[in-house]
Amino acid sequence: MSRASVVIVGGGIAGLSAAWELTGAKDGPDEYSPRVEIIEADTRVGGVLRTTQFAGRTIDLGADGFLARRPEAVELIGELGRSNELEAIDASGASIWLRGALHELPTGLVLGIPTSSGQLAGVKGLSLRARLAAARDQRVPVHMNVGDDATIGDIVRTKLGRELAYQFIEPMVGGIQAGRIDQLSAKSVFPALLVAAQKGGSLMKALRPATASAPEATGPLFNSLIDGVGSLPLELAEQLRGRGVVLRTGVAVTALRRTPSGNYPWEVDTATTTTPADVVVVATPAPTVARLLGSLDPALERLSAIPSAGAAIITFSAPRHAITLSAAGTGVLVPLGTPWTGEGSMMVTALTFLDRKWAHLRLDDDVLVRAHVGRIDDERWTRMSDDELTERVASEMRVLLPRFENTYSSVVQRWPAGLPQYYLGHDVMVTNAKAAAATIRVALCGNAYDGVGIPASIGSGRRAGREALDMARDVAL
Repeated sequence: MSRASVVIVGGGIAGLSAAWELTGAKDGPDEYSPRVEIIEADTRVGGVLRTTQFAGRTIDLGADGFLARRPEAVELIGELGRSNELEAIDASGASIWLRGALHELPTGLVLGIPTSSGQLAGVKGLSLRARLAAARDQRVPVHMNVGDDATIGDIVRTKLGRELAYQFIEPMVGGIQAGRIDQLSAKSVFPALLVAAQKGGSLMKALRPATASAPEATGPLFNSLIDGVGSLPLELAEQLRGRGVVLRTGVAVTALRRTPSGNYPWEVDTATTTTPADVVVVATPAPTVARLLGSLDPALERLSAIPSAGAAIITFSAPRHAITLSAAGTGVLVPLGTPWTGEGSMMVTALTFLDRKWAHLRLDDDVLVRAHVGRIDDERWTRMSDDELTERVASEMRVLLPRFENTYSSVVQRWPAGLPQYYLGHDVMVTNAKAAAATIRVALCGNAYDGVGIPASIGSGRRAGREALDMARDVAL
């Protein structure tokens, strides 16, 4: 039996995870494992998972942690032999900026949604009307006809009112996706919310089984790595090279060509090379898939309709004597449209207290605070230089925090299109695209399909790797 050839287009965490699966996962490759080549347009692997040296530490320029109670990331790290480098989150909770002041978020929220009106009693930044809307949902809930899908905004606005929807819930749910709850599909982004709404009655009561009646979870809610989450793809790439995987960086794929009359069904072109392949895994943003494969099937061309939101992250190092954080919690959420004394509304959507969150970042002399800006409909940050953006964000932080003096160092990281948006119909589009790809020996993976978090992207890549391995074995036989 001859070895099959599999080419992976895209060297982010999903593409690397696909290669790990194709080369035997935890057991390693054998004599029948396919030849695997990864082609990445960037000069480095990892996509948005990246680290840098700043203020005497290694910090992440993308996600700084991941859900620990989803298994995919923890399992992969264990297979790489790095379980001893996992670090549990060192603090919990957060605050929200409402009516010109910080208010501690109550515990027991489900992605920002309360499960009882009592949780809101201590949130003084909410109006009496908002608290009454929550009480009404428990006693006389608003009737809502929910079909196969609805936007998150439609559900929470109808059931809990506009203030809770936009001032309390959207900062968390929308912030995770860098999107707007009035556009995001509940089925694709927050399926438990859709199920709760479909039950009728109280939305908050219907959400309680998602936590209250489930078996009690153990272990931390979030993890990081002591060398930063951005070290994960670098370690994975190094071990893949040890397995014989060819990794080519700084090289863009220009075309995927079908060659039904040749020895291989695919040829993968770059500006200077052509690689034959029995199977192709495409682990790129959805619009790139549509550009490379859209002419072969309308279901693949439709992937061009998936928009992506950009964002920027500004990390500050401030002397401890020059900054005062909220008393507890790992950060601050800021509702969209929050008034600003300067031009327009606030740009900051959230603050993260990095060295309170992760013990390995803690030093005696300074504090690390990360500011997040950007949503699908807020691209003001793209029209500013790094210096202009930093000064604007610092000005807002002087309002959001009790004290933030003009003594700091900073680093800016821009992600122009990092988060795909899951709108109504996303699930059908993805299902059809994966099915169309499978008929031509292509597997799709990445954060455009199966979720935007790190565990979801790893799981997406490993699924695609298994699919590609089955296709490759069929060819070899």
